[in-house]
Amino acid sequence: MTKSRLAVLGAACLLLTACSSTTAAPQQEPKLSKVLFAGDSIAVGEALPLGAAFKASGVGFESIAAEGGGNVVGPFADKNWPKISEQITNAKADVVIYQLTTYDWGTEQEQRTGYQNLLDVTTRAGSKLVFVTAPPIRPDDFYQPHMADLDRTPAVARAVAGDQATVLDANAVWGGTYQQTRDGKADRSADGIHTCPQGAARFARWLVGEIAKRPGGFTPADPGSWANTGWSADKHFAGC
Repeated sequence: MTKSRLAVLGAACLLLTACSSTTAAPQQEPKLSKVLFAGDSIAVGEALPLGAAFKASGVGFESIAAEGGGNVVGPFADKNWPKISEQITNAKADVVIYQLTTYDWGTEQEQRTGYQNLLDVTTRAGSKLVFVTAPPIRPDDFYQPHMADLDRTPAVARAVAGDQATVLDANAVWGGTYQQTRDGKADRSADGIHTCPQGAARFARWLVGEIAKRPGGFTPADPGSWANTGWSADKHFAGC
């Protein structure tokens, strides 16, 4: 074999060695496959566009939000909790999102206990917990006595979350005060509590974008692919 041929082979060997040592594919987080959404009747309405948005983005979605409940602290939480904890365990979701509810009343310690139970069950299920703050409400006589408790919930959730869970501030969507209309259209229900389709869609776009940023995330679908797919006609929005 000639010296020139040996030189070419040697160079090729060096090139292959360099390539094999520098082009190994980095390990990637498994792609997000399923999200579980929990909360009260506000979340029930938000779950409609959320389901459409996650589906369009190739991510599985399940809602366990409940009318008149869905809370892990406050009235009837002791009765709600066995069902909620079982649903979280059985869902096998990558991410569990709990929107703080308008029923999360109680002392700071009661709130802390409820949120810690939620974190513990979610962690045991192999899921990651994300708290989302509730939209601001216009309190009536029913809610007014509990507003101090509700105003405390984001801080309690952050204290419980530590470095084990995430707390997302939905003021990025709603601002700090209740606003019924936005851009001349109904954003929130006239009852002072719930969302209308426009507000629910804005929330869905924001939340899907936030979850997509998590490890092993996904590319959110263009809102045009899910915003007008029929969910806005649901009877839940009858008051809008």
